Amino acid sequence: MSIEIRNLSKQFGNFAALRDITLEVKSGELLALLGPSGSGKTTLLRVIAGLETADAGQVLFQGEDATDQNVRDRQVGFVFQHYALFRNMTIFENVAFGLRVRPIKFRPADAEIRRRVQELLELVQLDWLADRFPHQLSGGQRQRIALARALAVEPKVLLLDEPFGALDARVRKELRSWLRRLHDDMHITSVFVTHDQEEALEVADRVVVMNEGRIEQIGTPDEVYERPASPFVYEFLGKVNLFHGRLHRGRAWIGGIEVDAPGHTEAEETSAVAYVRPHDIRVDKVNNALKAEGAIPARVSHILSIGPVVRLELMRDDSEDKKVIEVEISKERFRELQLTRGDQVFIKPSRFDLFPAQIH
Repeated sequence: MSIEIRNLSKQFGNFAALRDITLEVKSGELLALLGPSGSGKTTLLRVIAGLETADAGQVLFQGEDATDQNVRDRQVGFVFQHYALFRNMTIFENVAFGLRVRPIKFRPADAEIRRRVQELLELVQLDWLADRFPHQLSGGQRQRIALARALAVEPKVLLLDEPFGALDARVRKELRSWLRRLHDDMHITSVFVTHDQEEALEVADRVVVMNEGRIEQIGTPDEVYERPASPFVYEFLGKVNLFHGRLHRGRAWIGGIEVDAPGHTEAEETSAVAYVRPHDIRVDKVNNALKAEGAIPARVSHILSIGPVVRLELMRDDSEDKKVIEVEISKERFRELQLTRGDQVFIKPSRFDLFPAQIH
């Protein structure tokens, strides 16, 4: 089932939680709403579910207006961050709950309820825990039971609000891989909220980056990470280095070096900021004079080796602000350079994006 959001706005007193949001979720898609606290992502999810009422705009399911429908009629499954399981019910009865409370004419027979619950417990690989109570389960197991309960009523749309936020890093990583596989098997239209960039980029088909009640960018994980549409997206999605300089008609002067700026051929002279990912900076040693031409001089202040990657913290020799430049290189390249703390190096961005300084 597709979901369409048209010009949605929502105020809480003087606070604008959503500002004219327009968005389409494709049928069978797994979409992530990503952003910092207060960006509006949970409010948007709750409006889609019918748990909040928008001040303006429409919500459409499969082309039909659902703006004024109540929660039950929307056929939406909702998974909360803190599970919301009934402590006095067994795992089996927690999953069966949504089926048992249906009006009599829509309620399945007991045998059908047993069959469906058993299938769902097998689906989330926890059928062996059917007779236990929530307090006897781990956090990851409880979250999978919460998902099974949401699926029991056969929703057309699945909504998840920070589903793994209360779990430790290892369990969170396992569950998001499991959720991706489960979604690929079921193909149910799903929207999940997260503030974890890695989670969104790893799990989702598309990512909606939100900030202050607005959509900053929509795209595949590769698109939003590799081609950020704004400085906010650049800084929110992973580490980034900022180099201040100026821009004029397709040329830029950044950190003392001159580079092509083909996307800004019409720009008159203006201040600019270059955004560079740590892995997009080339490092050469001081004695490599040929490659060092046109590069920025810096000095190694810290070295951190993490698995196959080495992270360098550099200080520019020609800068007074003492701002750290973060660089990531392979361990093989690190061995080639034979770097130690205090070494002078030359650096040059291999890839960057420019934004006029007033945007930042």
